[in-house]
Amino acid sequence: METNRREFLKSALWMGAAATAVGHSYGRAAGQACASAGAGSMMTYADKPFKMLRVGVVGLGRGRVGVNNFTFAPGSYVSAICDINAARRGSALKFLKGRKAPDPKVYGDKSPEDWKRLCEDPEVDLVYNATPWELHVPIALYAMKCGKHVVTEVPSAFTVDECWELVETSEKTKRHCMQLENCCYGESELLAYNLCHLGLLGEITHGEGAYIHDLRSYNYGKWNDANGGGGYWNYWRLRHNAVHGGNQYPTHGLGPICMDMDINRGDRFDFVVSVDSKQAGFEELARERFKGDSADDKWRRSLKVKMGDMNTSIIRTMNGRTIMVQHNVGTARPYSRINLIQGTHGVLQDYPLRIAIEKGLGRGAHGYDSKFAEEIRQKYKHPIWAQVPDVKKALGAVGGHGGMDTLMVLRLSYCLQMGLPLDMNVYDLASWCCLCELTEKSADSRGRSMDIPDFTRGAWKTQKPFGFEAVDISKMGKA
Repeated sequence: METNRREFLKSALWMGAAATAVGHSYGRAAGQACASAGAGSMMTYADKPFKMLRVGVVGLGRGRVGVNNFTFAPGSYVSAICDINAARRGSALKFLKGRKAPDPKVYGDKSPEDWKRLCEDPEVDLVYNATPWELHVPIALYAMKCGKHVVTEVPSAFTVDECWELVETSEKTKRHCMQLENCCYGESELLAYNLCHLGLLGEITHGEGAYIHDLRSYNYGKWNDANGGGGYWNYWRLRHNAVHGGNQYPTHGLGPICMDMDINRGDRFDFVVSVDSKQAGFEELARERFKGDSADDKWRRSLKVKMGDMNTSIIRTMNGRTIMVQHNVGTARPYSRINLIQGTHGVLQDYPLRIAIEKGLGRGAHGYDSKFAEEIRQKYKHPIWAQVPDVKKALGAVGGHGGMDTLMVLRLSYCLQMGLPLDMNVYDLASWCCLCELTEKSADSRGRSMDIPDFTRGAWKTQKPFGFEAVDISKMGKA
């Protein structure tokens, strides 16, 4: 019988195998250095170049981002698709045929675990994992153990132990495990990144990010097998929100701030405190909308939801910076990720975009000027976004969340084809995703401070900053 992971770790600590580690109540010790034998850091790892990148997409809801964009990216193609819903498989196949793309192998019609066959497929180099949340970790682990690089939708993991397992498996197999955080490729986000790294905002001290998106109707929406839409299959997201508090979706607002502050590359998270508001929005909608006698109606209106309408979490870094992250998917409020980054000389804040930079020490940043913000946006546009016209001309389109989906996939394909390190690595994934568990535990204990593990095991002290760069499309697809 396999030894339970948590019990094994407890035993190792008791026997002195990790005598120098600092214990924590959530199972794995922060900074515990116990990588598998022969493993090495994935911080700047680069695999051999892929002259033609073959991609297997699992989950064809959100996964259509991968199907669509890898079809446009030179030097890559979708070699396999997997979904348990026949309508979604058919829609993807129709799209690929219309693009005159190679016919992919099709998985998902045999069993709910048909994704394993895709991971085992020798004609797949990269697994693009866009399934319901509970499958993110199992598929990522299996793909790496099958020798595949893997990229996973957000959040890629939900517990500290899962994060450690992904880190250790990536190190042992020498396979990339990157989170598909598309918001890191947004125009405003990369503008902020540019302003920070050019020093125009001064010393960065604080950031604010969020995921504020009214998803009540979609959480309670009834899945339609005929078209693969209408809600989340088997209410998977609602079921998760019903039993978890804290911030269960932190990375959209948090990831770009981590780029600005070079988290895991000169700084890292130290601890987090978190509080939840009461739950009202979800349960009110269910009571008012689902008054029928069907089993679905009765279940939805009687379901008690743990997740508060608003979670607010504060992270402090080792270098003394602070980050506020909020989560709200249950109230009537316009969409926002906040996107605020504050330095000693100025600030950028999004929704709408506003920029203020002082004109002299302590002068000239007391108000926002929309004309000034537009001038700064054009003058300091990140090179990735400056090349968007060329990308449109070369690929025919740049779409998906304002273009950031396409740029994310294009950059991913470029790095793998050129044999470069990826923009984000498994340590970023783990640092961001472990907050799902830690914010919930903090909120459940009246905002108690929770230490955040150092998944880099000290490597953050010597790593260079993030290096988001433009893509040379002319070099792609040169087999």
